[in-house]
Amino acid sequence: MAQNLISLQISTADLAAVDSALKSLEDKLSGLIDLSTEQRGGVVKMGDKSEAFCRKAVEVLGNNPGVLPGNFSLAEMRRDLAAFDSLRPRLNRLEKIYERMRDSQLALGSDLMSASLEGYALLKISGKGEGLDMARKALGARFSKNGPKRKVEEVEAS
Repeated sequence: MAQNLISLQISTADLAAVDSALKSLEDKLSGLIDLSTEQRGGVVKMGDKSEAFCRKAVEVLGNNPGVLPGNFSLAEMRRDLAAFDSLRPRLNRLEKIYERMRDSQLALGSDLMSASLEGYALLKISGKGEGLDMARKALGARFSKNGPKRKVEEVEAS
């Protein structure tokens, strides 16, 4: 094989441990929500500058609680900020793992596709007369343009 970006073999025990860890994450983070596309589009977003504003607002409002109406929950605001801060480092770690998993799956797919193309080319050259015509044609169907259309047209012509 000409390309081998990654060699990865994950044991059954390791996969079971990963699945268990994922289940634990799902259980421990059961309070997380799933917003709809419409909800995501409609909520006020907090970027870097807005984050600094929010942190300052918590500080200023905490120092001046008398300006707040009774139905304004400074305690909830503080809990939101604490939860926001507690999620960030974990989200960063998960994002890194997610990117590595995506890159690894991309590399595995690329290795597999490259090896399959190389094997197909070898089959076309050295597989003639070896009783492999049907197998070669089955693999070659991936490259035929409008393959299914041709079959429909042939049926209609009959």
